[in-house]
Amino acid sequence: MTILWLDYETRSHADLTSVGAHNYAQDASTKALCMAYAFDDEEPQLWWAHEPFPARVCDHFAAKRQIRAHNEEFDRLITWFAVCPDYGVPEPPLEAWYCTAAQARSNCAPGSLEDVGRFAGASMKKDHRGKQLVRACCLPPFKDDPALLRELGEYALQDVRAMRAVSKSMRELSDEELRDYHVNARINLRGVRVDRALCEAAVRYAAQEQVEIEQTVREVTGGAITSVRSPKMRTWVMERVGPQALALMETYKDGDKKYSIDRNARASLLALAEENAEEVPPEVADVVQCADDLWASSVAKFARAHALADVEDGRVRGAFVFAGGSATGRASSYGLQLHNYPRKCAKDPELVRQAIVRGHEITPKFGRRVTDVLKSMLRPSILPVDGKHLVVADWSSIEGRVNPWLSASPAGDDKLEVFRSGLDPYKVNAVATFRTTYEAVTGDQRQVGKVQELACGFGGGVGAFAAMGRVYGLHLPEPEAKRMVHGWRVANPWAMPFWEALERAYRRALRNKGHEFSVGRVTYLFDGQHLWYALPSGRVLCYPFARLEGDDITYAKAAWKPAADAKEWPRARLWRGLACENITQAAAHDILRHSLARLEAEGLEVVAHVHDEIVVETDDPDRASDIMRRVMCTPPNWGGGLPLGVEIHAMTRYGKG
Repeated sequence: MTILWLDYETRSHADLTSVGAHNYAQDASTKALCMAYAFDDEEPQLWWAHEPFPARVCDHFAAKRQIRAHNEEFDRLITWFAVCPDYGVPEPPLEAWYCTAAQARSNCAPGSLEDVGRFAGASMKKDHRGKQLVRACCLPPFKDDPALLRELGEYALQDVRAMRAVSKSMRELSDEELRDYHVNARINLRGVRVDRALCEAAVRYAAQEQVEIEQTVREVTGGAITSVRSPKMRTWVMERVGPQALALMETYKDGDKKYSIDRNARASLLALAEENAEEVPPEVADVVQCADDLWASSVAKFARAHALADVEDGRVRGAFVFAGGSATGRASSYGLQLHNYPRKCAKDPELVRQAIVRGHEITPKFGRRVTDVLKSMLRPSILPVDGKHLVVADWSSIEGRVNPWLSASPAGDDKLEVFRSGLDPYKVNAVATFRTTYEAVTGDQRQVGKVQELACGFGGGVGAFAAMGRVYGLHLPEPEAKRMVHGWRVANPWAMPFWEALERAYRRALRNKGHEFSVGRVTYLFDGQHLWYALPSGRVLCYPFARLEGDDITYAKAAWKPAADAKEWPRARLWRGLACENITQAAAHDILRHSLARLEAEGLEVVAHVHDEIVVETDDPDRASDIMRRVMCTPPNWGGGLPLGVEIHAMTRYGKG
C-alpha cells in the first residue's frame, strides 16, 4: 500500500484559533500556501501554490489511497475546501485519511507533533521558530519575503519527516480503531447546532454581571481586595475562617502543604458556610461566591460556541477529539468542550431563553445569581434543527457495572446480579452499611449509598468519600466516613481482591519483561519500555516509559506538559486504584465506540457523545429511541455477561425532555 504523507501551510484573513478549522477552511480568503509531501519512504518534496498541482498527488487522491497527516482534520478540510476547488483536484474520501496525532494519543503519547518528540526524550528544548514563521507568512499582514518563505517550506518538509518517523515508531491503529476514528470524524462533520442568539445575549449579561461582582468585592472587603483574581484574596480568606474551613483549603504539591482557593476549595467553603457561620462568616462567603461567579467558565463557553458556530446553519463542527484521554483513549472535547458542560439545566429553558434574548431581568426569578442562570442554559443552548428532536441516551451506572465485570469473579457476578434483577445498587450499599432491610432504606441512607458507589469503586478511602460527600451535601466526621467506606467494601467483596490482583499483575509484568500476566479480563505486558495492558475488546493501552522507583511504579504522563526549564517529562505514580479506574473507563469507552459504529450503520445521525451519553438528531424520535435502546443494551461479542441499561429521552433542547 502506497502512503502519502502531507502537511499544508496556509494563509487566511480568518482567525483559525477563534473560528475553528471548519469555518477557517471554508472562508473565502483561505488559500494553500505550500504543501510538503512524501510517498512512502521517499525524500519529502515541496509544492508552492503558484505551481501546477503535482500530478502524482492528484492520482493518489483519485485512487482513494491512504493519506497520513498530523491532526489530519485540518489538512483534509484544506484539501476539500481550498485545494480541490482551486486546482480541480479529485476529492479524496474521508476513509482515505489517517491521523498520526490520533495514532500517538492511542499509544498514550501526546498528540502534539512537537511534544511527542520531547515525550520520547529526543529533546526537552522547545523550538519556537516554526510558530514565528507561521505568524510572519501565514497571518495578516502577510510577509512575502523569499528568505522567510524558503525557511517556512523547510519547516514544512521537516514536519513531514518528523510525522513519518513518529508514526513508524509507534503501534499502528488497528482496523477497529481506524473505523472508530472515521465514525467520530463523520460526527464532527455533521456538527451540533447551537442557539447563536442565546449565546450572544448570554455574553452581554455576563459582562454586566462582572462589573457588579467586582463592586461587591470592593465593598465587602472595604477596598482591601479590588479583584478576586488578586493573590491577596486567598490570604484575606485564610485570615477570616476557622480551622475546619482552613483544612478544606489544604492541598499538597510534591509533598508540601499549600493552601488553595480553587474550584473545589470554593465549593467546600460555600457548603460549610451554610452549616457553620462561625467557620465561614457571611462576608467571607460573599467574597468566595463572587470569586466562584467571576471564575465561572460558562461565559467563556457561550462566547466560544458563538464564535465556532457556522453563520449559515449555526452548527459547531469538529468538537470531539478521538482518543483525547491519554490513559484510557476516551474521547474529549475541543472548542465547544461539551464534556465540561454542567448537567444542571433550567426547569423551563424556553422561558429563560426568551428572557435572556429579550434582555429582561433574569434574577431572582430564574436563579439567585446571573451566573447560576447562565450555567443552567449551557446544555439547553444545544438544539436540533427545526422540526427535529434530540434523542439523548445514557447508560445507567456504566462504570459500576463494568468494574465488577472486569474482575470476572463470582463475587463480581453477584454485584452484576443487582443490576440484572433491577435492584437499586445505592440501596444495596445502604443495606450493608446501616444493617437494615432493602425496603426500609431511607432517602438519606440511599444518598450515602450513592456517594459510596461513586467514591469507593476505584480504591477510594476516607478522603475520596469525604470529597465526594461534599459534592452531595454530606459532611461526616472521619470515624463515620470510615464506617461508610467499610460498609461499601462489605457490600462489594469482589473489589479489594480485584484491586490487589491488579497490582500483583502489573508489578509482575514490570519485573518479567516479555511475559503476560492476566487478572480478570485484563492482561499486562512490559516490553522493556512501556507497560501495556490489553482490554477485553482487544484494544491495547500503556503506561509509557514505566519503571520501578523504590517501591513505586512511575510512568511518563502524556496529558501533562513540562515546565519551560524541565529536563525530564513529568511522571505520575501508578497504584491499584488508578489502574482499576483506567481499565474501567477504557472498557466503558469501548462500549461507546462499538455503539457509535452500530448506530451509524443503522442510519441514525449521531451529533454528540459525552462519556456515557449519545445524542442523536432525528425527525422520528420513537424509532430512534427503539434503535438506541436495542443497540446500547446489547453488549459487543467480547462483552458477554455484562448487563447494560439505558435511560432515553427525546428533547427539543439538550438536557430537557
